[in-house]
Amino acid sequence: MKEIEPSTNEREFVLAALKDGARIDGRNSYDFRTLRLSFGSDYGAVEVQLGNTRVLAKVSCEVIRPFTDKPTEGFLVFNTEMSPMASSTFEVGRQTDEEVLVSRLIEKAMKRSRALDTEGLCIVAGEKVWSIRVDIHFLDHDGNLVDAACIAAITALMHFRRPDVTVVGEDVTIHTLEQRNPVPLSIHHIPICVTFAFFHHGEHMIVDPTYLEEQIKQGDMTITLNVHKEVCALSKAGGLPMKMDQILQSTKIAVVKVTEITAQIQAALEADAKKRQTSRK
Repeated sequence: MKEIEPSTNEREFVLAALKDGARIDGRNSYDFRTLRLSFGSDYGAVEVQLGNTRVLAKVSCEVIRPFTDKPTEGFLVFNTEMSPMASSTFEVGRQTDEEVLVSRLIEKAMKRSRALDTEGLCIVAGEKVWSIRVDIHFLDHDGNLVDAACIAAITALMHFRRPDVTVVGEDVTIHTLEQRNPVPLSIHHIPICVTFAFFHHGEHMIVDPTYLEEQIKQGDMTITLNVHKEVCALSKAGGLPMKMDQILQSTKIAVVKVTEITAQIQAALEADAKKRQTSRK
């Protein structure tokens, strides 16, 4: 289905508002929409709501044989699914350019920055390792899928618990959750994506664009950072050329947003852990 483009009146209204330093949803230029995190009954099931954009991430694991050239490294695999339920522009069984872009950005943010300790997933070198799979389902599309998917993926990985394992000689025993408490994954750092959209030939820049703003933008850029101010990835797929001072300004803004989002993720995880502990008692 062809994407329905915004009308001339919508386009002019959004651009005129941005010139006055306002946005149609009442936010300032560098404000994120309200972020909500909710957890499922199973470990590793997280739903992220960023404004009206909703993303569900589910982590699962299995024991497989490692690559021969990396006998002690486990696997981290991402799978994204964009269905017509999220937006009428998505089709079943057909990857859009947007889905490919989101998948690549998540891969860069998580795998290349080595956010997860893959060597800690080794059970028996050269024989058995854990393969961690993150399924990301897009439920509602109202812009900025990348940031929502990144938050969902890293939160789900931090929330997930794998079964405990006992190794005696060549015998490997995988314990059920009833036998032993499950084990959290070893996370080195928390990469967070912050997406910027540019208008008026780069004169105006906003954070966390909505779907309407994405349709009107002249360019965009996604910066992936952690709270240590380390740049994990930077992606800019076409659009307006960027000046160095714009990139530096964007990075400074992103650092503040990453700190806020990371604190919210950690607070939500702590609240869920207390809730589970209380329910067990």
